[in-house]
Amino acid sequence: MSNIISALNGQEAVGVTTVVERGLRGMITLRGDLAGAKLKKVCKSVTGADMPGKRGVTSKGENAIAWMSPDELLLLVPHGEADDVVAKIDAALKGTHYLAVNVSDARAMISVQGKGAREVLARVCPADLRPKSLGSGEMRRTRLAQVPAAIWTENGTDFNVICFRSVAGYVFDLLANAAATDGPGML
Repeated sequence: MSNIISALNGQEAVGVTTVVERGLRGMITLRGDLAGAKLKKVCKSVTGADMPGKRGVTSKGENAIAWMSPDELLLLVPHGEADDVVAKIDAALKGTHYLAVNVSDARAMISVQGKGAREVLARVCPADLRPKSLGSGEMRRTRLAQVPAAIWTENGTDFNVICFRSVAGYVFDLLANAAATDGPGML
């Protein structure tokens, strides 16, 4: 049996702004009718979190639900529980039109924390990341330089980034490099 490791094995770049790979995280793509009562009920039961609104992220402890598109959610759960959560979704939504897939091993999560985190992301992202455009509890799908990513903040200061595992090293280095240089508003 092999050991399961995260994309970057917890790599950190510590400075005024810290960039850290968050380790193993259960991630489930769930597509379907987001207004459907069954889908809402199963999301609440497996995460404990309320259904988010458009571009929203809600959380309960380690679990979260992120709105990704009009028919797609990303459920965040402990890594070891992802397969069981998909099985619960399958049982609850049987007979309805939906798709639930454990994408945990195809994604990576990186955090950008501390003073200047928003500016670090803005250096490599074309999206408007000002607080009035990306506030606490909001999700933004965009790109970081050349790769797709999803960004959100729970507290307005520290940010989570989800990217494909295959580009996690590139994203980490990109963010660490952007955090390594002082710029206007950084210090």
